[in-house]
Amino acid sequence: MAKKRVLLLSEGFGAGHTQAAYALSSSLRKLSPNVQTKVLELGSFLNPRMAPLIITAYKKTVTSQPRLVGMVYRHQYKKSLSRFTTLALHRLFYTQTRSILRQLRPDLVVCTHPIPSAVISRLKRLGVHVPLCTVITDYDAHGTWISPEVDRYFVSTEEVQRKLRLRGVPITKIQVTGIPVHPDFWEHPGHDEIRSKFGLKDMPTVLVMGGGWGMMNDEMLHEFLLRWKDRIQIIFCVGNNEKIRQKMLRDDRFHHPYVHVLGFTREIDKLMEVSDLLVTKPGGMTCSEGLAKGIPMLFHNPLPGQEEENSQYFAAQGHGETITSPDVVGKWMNRLLHDYPDIVRKRQEHVENIARYYPMQSALSILDMLERNKVLS
Repeated sequence: MAKKRVLLLSEGFGAGHTQAAYALSSSLRKLSPNVQTKVLELGSFLNPRMAPLIITAYKKTVTSQPRLVGMVYRHQYKKSLSRFTTLALHRLFYTQTRSILRQLRPDLVVCTHPIPSAVISRLKRLGVHVPLCTVITDYDAHGTWISPEVDRYFVSTEEVQRKLRLRGVPITKIQVTGIPVHPDFWEHPGHDEIRSKFGLKDMPTVLVMGGGWGMMNDEMLHEFLLRWKDRIQIIFCVGNNEKIRQKMLRDDRFHHPYVHVLGFTREIDKLMEVSDLLVTKPGGMTCSEGLAKGIPMLFHNPLPGQEEENSQYFAAQGHGETITSPDVVGKWMNRLLHDYPDIVRKRQEHVENIARYYPMQSALSILDMLERNKVLS
């Protein structure tokens, strides 16, 4: 039997979109030996010189002018990418996309970022016949995700489904699946082995993350957290930001047996497993991974736009809290010290009820579409 081919397209504007693509790829291969997957960051693949420059410029804008990012997000909130924009993107970066489709001959294209979704949608308008799924990787529904040519949307919650319906997307095209996370986040390996590997102690532990770009260079937050370093273990994971990691390693405050400074790692699932509190930027992917692990979350300085929406959703669901003042951090640190058994108990209850958060639903839905050719138009 010929294997079904699934092409997963993302872009490098933040690590979460591509992580979602790889999570789906891993889940599909784990569930079925008859599926072949390929993940591409489309712009970087087609234009490896220009794409990193654009991503770097975007990163600098996000870090230095978050209000501008929020203004653009709100201004474009109800608007899809215009046909002029998709044409320009196509001419500048994606002229070879049709050739990629011809070469790889996918049975299904899955997009985890709105730009490749818009590009494939344009090709479909021009006569390319390929089923298209779009995975919305946040807890909101920005207009740039929406295109009539999308055959199926996978969304995080019923609220996002409702927002898509208000935008005119037929209910038959929307499925609530949760945001796909890597299967490793649904597993619970032994803590002793993980602690031994990372040199960790068996004690209340806080994991501090800034996303794949390491956007957590907050001196005030670090100083406040380090007040507890004699009683609470703190893991700082700064992602790909080697400059920040080296700066922290040169700082005597971080030289302590209960303080650990890590760079990029592919084992965040293990660090979450042995931690009791996650302090993080509220990216959709990180929040979903934390949800899978059942770890309580504190959201640091959400970017205006989707990160604000993400933090509000998880706070409303009781899975996290936005850091509005140092008192919020202090409250949770004291809970770790004085109410630790209660925190452990509540987390265990969450893990036992984890099935309702759709651990593999996105991958199962894709397999269903492949097997039954059930793409709805």
